[in-house]
Amino acid sequence: MQRTARILLIDDDESFRKILDYNLKKQGYEVVCVSDGRKGLKRLEAESFNLVVTDIKMPGMDGMEVLRRVRTQYPETLVIMITAHGSIEMAVEAMREGAYDYITKPLNRDALFLTLEKALQYQGLKEENLRLKEELGDRFRTGRILGTSAAIRGLVQQIERVAETDATVLITGETGAGKDLAARAIHYNSPRRERPLIEVNCAAIPKDLLESELFGHVKGAFTGAGRDRKGKFQAANGGTLFLDEIGTMDISLQAKLLRVLQDHQITRVGEEKPVRIDLRILAATNMDLRAAVDAGRFREDLYYRLNVVPLHVPPLREHPEDIPLLAEHFIKVLAPGRTVKIKEEVLEAFKAYHWPGNVRELENVIERMLIFERGETLGPQSLPPEVVQGRPTTTVRGEGCIQLPSEGVSLEALEKEIVVKALKMNNWNQARAAKFLQVPRHILLYRMEKYEIQPPSKGGG
Repeated sequence: MQRTARILLIDDDESFRKILDYNLKKQGYEVVCVSDGRKGLKRLEAESFNLVVTDIKMPGMDGMEVLRRVRTQYPETLVIMITAHGSIEMAVEAMREGAYDYITKPLNRDALFLTLEKALQYQGLKEENLRLKEELGDRFRTGRILGTSAAIRGLVQQIERVAETDATVLITGETGAGKDLAARAIHYNSPRRERPLIEVNCAAIPKDLLESELFGHVKGAFTGAGRDRKGKFQAANGGTLFLDEIGTMDISLQAKLLRVLQDHQITRVGEEKPVRIDLRILAATNMDLRAAVDAGRFREDLYYRLNVVPLHVPPLREHPEDIPLLAEHFIKVLAPGRTVKIKEEVLEAFKAYHWPGNVRELENVIERMLIFERGETLGPQSLPPEVVQGRPTTTVRGEGCIQLPSEGVSLEALEKEIVVKALKMNNWNQARAAKFLQVPRHILLYRMEKYEIQPPSKGGG
């Protein structure tokens, strides 16, 4: 129980006020008593209270009017109504008007104390929820997207502009680049920030379960559906639904998603009547959706519905100047209380590495180094082998950029190695790998077929 809680008691019955005042103070509450509604509102203007406990029937301003004024002017203050046994209907009406609860005369002290304790617990939960929302908003405000490079400044500007709207956004970028961070920044900087953000990783849910997960189902819709269940669309109603790894969604389910975007209605599995919803949809992918459309794996009409505002999160190798700032941030998060510096040789190695896992991989590398390096400095001795062996991502032109062995080399083997490395550097995104190699995409596809180069099976991320 909140022993320091302040209660404003409003009742025109002096003897009842004294009894209630005595009992509440004995429980440790701070109590202010007044005899009518107008006096109560004047005290509310001058002081703050956790709870207002007011009689319903009073001369002058009655309890219902007090309730309406408090709900309008002091929405964080909860109101508990006092009523006689014969006026329960009025108490029920007060609940509809927004009262937290009611107590009856004659007074039952145990019931009174239980009602007050529940009200204060509820108020505490509301305050905690608000605090967490504010923390989330602060954590994901655009100023917390770390980086001073032109690429990150441009991304932040785009997020700030699109966040103000209700437009559907398609976020593209490599694995680990921060697509989820961009989605959260859009939501928590939008007018929907007070409503839920529901995230769904389409790649992590089996395709035969994804429809039920998104749309919900009614009891008996399929084997194992023992009760009605709301889906993610309804859970996100009023807020934002973030569909991560949208490119992995089965094409049959894509048609149903398209209808949601068009009609703003959903139909639960096993139900015929549609339900109207109001939400914003954000989608993200590390795939080339345009290429998936060309290959018949993704619906073109859905692609254009999702791609109202395209937002690309750049890979880390395109803004290496932000690496020192990101590394410092991860040290503070992963090793709170420790004073740890990074040697310049380590930062140079970081900038030279191509980071196929992007920011997420950088965080993992920092965590690994902090585990094995217990001192105050992260030196090159604790660098992972792949970072030590990494090479700069900037294109080197001119004579001597490729070292050839004196005994000779197979041109085909060298070409295959270059193609594979280009694909790995670009997370097996063929369009970007082709651009990196400065060849048309069909030439890259020809080389992949010629050398039997197959991308690894995707597990999402």
